[in-house]
Amino acid sequence: MYIGRIVAIGRTAKGSNAAMYRVSSRSFPNRRIVRSGDQLAVIPREGCEADLAKNPYISYNCLRMAGEWAVATNGSQTDPITEKIASGMPVRDAVALGLLALDFEHDSLDTPRIVAVAHRTEPVGFLGIVRRDALLVREFELKPGEAYYISTYEKNCPCDGNHDAGFSAATAEEAARFMIDGGVFADFTNPVTSCAAVADGAGFALAFETV
Repeated sequence: MYIGRIVAIGRTAKGSNAAMYRVSSRSFPNRRIVRSGDQLAVIPREGCEADLAKNPYISYNCLRMAGEWAVATNGSQTDPITEKIASGMPVRDAVALGLLALDFEHDSLDTPRIVAVAHRTEPVGFLGIVRRDALLVREFELKPGEAYYISTYEKNCPCDGNHDAGFSAATAEEAARFMIDGGVFADFTNPVTSCAAVADGAGFALAFETV
């Protein structure tokens, strides 16, 4: 099943929280994730830079830190949401405001914007989406070995049904790979690249994976 881009929040079996993102694409598969400091960005693969002229939405910061929170998204909403959380705005409000301000992507598919936010130590996370027909933000209790996710298509509601009770990753590297071929994510087609932030000591460990 093709469900487009995916964000997820979860908690490892040992109690480390995670925020994760996966690029799945049929139209622009020639992309990768790069790291700059404590943030990750999606960019075209070398030689495919001309894709940006076809669709300006395909390159963006996809994962950043906001104090005790990790923020993962599928677009330019990463930056304003991160900055609002870092300034002290409640996470729910920051996610809702960022999504409302930018709205869904005005491309040929009216692609929704999606967001996942996980706290470093407390068992709490948020999923949000803005679609043409709705703006939804929900808080989740994170439990060991479980993950919740939302996607741009099909699984586009922050609900209990979008759930994986076998989240087996223990590290950021394993979590990034899990988004490609672990648990329920193995059933979703057209993976391109993925990334994860997993709580580690006083911060988050970051990792990314390219198919």
